[in-house]
Amino acid sequence: MLRDLSKIRKDFDKAKLDENDIGASPIDTFKMWLSDAIESACIEPTAMTLSTVSKDGIPSSRILLLKNISDSGDFWFYTNYGSRKGNELKDKPYAALNFFWPQLERQVRIVGMASKLKEKESDDYFNSRPKDSQLSAIISPQSQVVESREQLEKWYEEAMESNKSIKRPSNWGGYKLIPTEIEFWQGRVGRLHDRIRFKLNQGDWLKERLAP
Repeated sequence: MLRDLSKIRKDFDKAKLDENDIGASPIDTFKMWLSDAIESACIEPTAMTLSTVSKDGIPSSRILLLKNISDSGDFWFYTNYGSRKGNELKDKPYAALNFFWPQLERQVRIVGMASKLKEKESDDYFNSRPKDSQLSAIISPQSQVVESREQLEKWYEEAMESNKSIKRPSNWGGYKLIPTEIEFWQGRVGRLHDRIRFKLNQGDWLKERLAP
């Protein structure tokens, strides 16, 4: 029997977050926090929730992996352009990312506009993937209804046995999310959490504290 969910509670007491602990660049701070998550052996430290919205205003979220932070501070991820998220980004390019590292009692929330990467950038990443991941991207009509698991495996086996060279399919590639808002959240005792938000204002990042 499912236990009483209202009784499940954990206090956060590992760290604090002060305005003086964060410099002027939220990108540099994010890189530092991501490095902390990697070095602390957090499970899937690059995992993030990507939230998009349909043209009718219906939101949807899913977990992806962050694959790069560009020199200009853009966040890169890859997917099928014909998937639900691909279609939603086509209609409404604004999106949100959320990283959560429970071992560190930290999360980061990011809002921005997504656009497709250049074809070469998508080609370079696709060519770096293991063969089985390449084939999965090729054969999967992502987010579409399929007859069965067996049908997927049949398509995969046929692609595996094919002598054709493996190339990135035109319906698969990368996006970059250009951030306009980045919030750093540190859990604190008694739910009096620390929240420091950066908002882009005429090319400069404005830093401010939010109530928990």
